[in-house]
Amino acid sequence: MSAAPETPALRKAAFEANKLSKRLHRQVGQAIADYAMIEPGDKVMVCLSGGKDSYALLDILLSMQQRAPVAFELVAVNLDQKQPGFPEHVLPDYLRSRGVPYHIEQQDTYAVVKRLVPEGQTLCSLCSRLRRGILYRVAGELGATKIALGHHRDDMVVTLLMNMFFGGRLKGMPPKLVSDDGRHVVIRPLAYVAETDLERWAEHRRFPIIPCTLCGSQTDLQRVQVKAMLRDWERQHPGRSDSMLRAMGHVVPSHLMDRNLYPFTTLQPGGVADPTGDRAFDEEPCAPVASGLLLRPAPAQAAHAARAETEDQS
Repeated sequence: MSAAPETPALRKAAFEANKLSKRLHRQVGQAIADYAMIEPGDKVMVCLSGGKDSYALLDILLSMQQRAPVAFELVAVNLDQKQPGFPEHVLPDYLRSRGVPYHIEQQDTYAVVKRLVPEGQTLCSLCSRLRRGILYRVAGELGATKIALGHHRDDMVVTLLMNMFFGGRLKGMPPKLVSDDGRHVVIRPLAYVAETDLERWAEHRRFPIIPCTLCGSQTDLQRVQVKAMLRDWERQHPGRSDSMLRAMGHVVPSHLMDRNLYPFTTLQPGGVADPTGDRAFDEEPCAPVASGLLLRPAPAQAAHAARAETEDQS
């Protein structure tokens, strides 16, 4: 029986999926290279929750493992928190189908969180601390040298905004860090990846998504509200999230207010012109338009974006 003819819609869908795949692999590869996330001989523990982000992370790393210039191992780890109705067979079935080594750690943190956190209060903080401690222990038991988490670009920008709005700190979510216990290196290879791209990839790859009945049930969280604000802003002014992410990597301490980072109290004129001095507003990155101020990328940023789009389509 002959195959059904390929329609223009199918050809377009295949083209878009291929373009998305190239972009995701390029962005993940760039983040890994920029921050030396994976080194020869590493055993990378990929924390798999059952959500779209961690599925995509594992999927892309498995693909890159086959063609990476350095050899590294992967092991997928899921923490079964004993949430009611959690389909225990889904992740093992998926991981076996992908041929990746895996470990399912069973700990009833759900009951602990529900018992200790009063009704109506945020569950995420305690749940996160419990989960983090367990995963660090498992990483040591498995001999993992890196712990890979599925946080993406939007998570990192939202965290920056939350710390500014509610914590009074200019602090974000780093792409690489040493764990709280000082024994592990945590990496976030999706640091450059937009959440909307991960949503499209999850749909294309048909990942068996497992919803979280803890954080997924809390729609009034500050993080949820800030995330919605960021998405609305991105719809009005595309590219703003990328611009904020770039800003996190281009910090100018002399133009902030932290006295521990810059010697404001002892600052004195030296009588010599400083070519890198007070140039904060010499080059305006935005231009007025009829409907108001429309933020636009600087020429170098625009050129970079154009090159990236060309690479996606090649």
